[in-house]
Amino acid sequence: MPQSSVSNRIGIEPGDYGLDLAHSCGEDRIKGSMRALRNFTLCLCIGVALLAAQSLAAQDPPPVTNEKVPPVRTDLLSRITIEVSGGEKDTPVENASVYVKYVEERKLKKDKKLELNVKTNRDGIAHVPNAPLGRVLIQVIAEGWKTYGRWYDITDTKQVFKIRLQRPPKWY
Repeated sequence: MPQSSVSNRIGIEPGDYGLDLAHSCGEDRIKGSMRALRNFTLCLCIGVALLAAQSLAAQDPPPVTNEKVPPVRTDLLSRITIEVSGGEKDTPVENASVYVKYVEERKLKKDKKLELNVKTNRDGIAHVPNAPLGRVLIQVIAEGWKTYGRWYDITDTKQVFKIRLQRPPKWY
């Protein structure tokens, strides 16, 4: 039996079972509405960004002054002087190594241990620049003398420490 006669008995016209572009699938309609929603939100975001940029550009810039304000130093550093002498007659000890050790406190990381090393001159005087205010360990090492070490509190920006070294005991 020809196909057209079978389709006529069922009630289908000859053009009904072919591809018809006028009727679309239900999924296509959902995708189309989602695409429209995405385009709408994109346009809305761009509009809000443009309005924000326009309001920022419309503000007055801060007034420019010609006065320069010097920066405030919060970390106070000092220059300490260490006078090293030794023996019964308080003779100056030259070329002695003077170590100044301190801890730099940090908030986020582990505390940092720092050390400054200077030598004494012929007069037995050592100047330590940029020593921090607070608690420091001063150690003195000199050939022929006992090693010295003690904790000090630096309270003044120009402080003088007098250190007297002892002779080591004799070995028999």
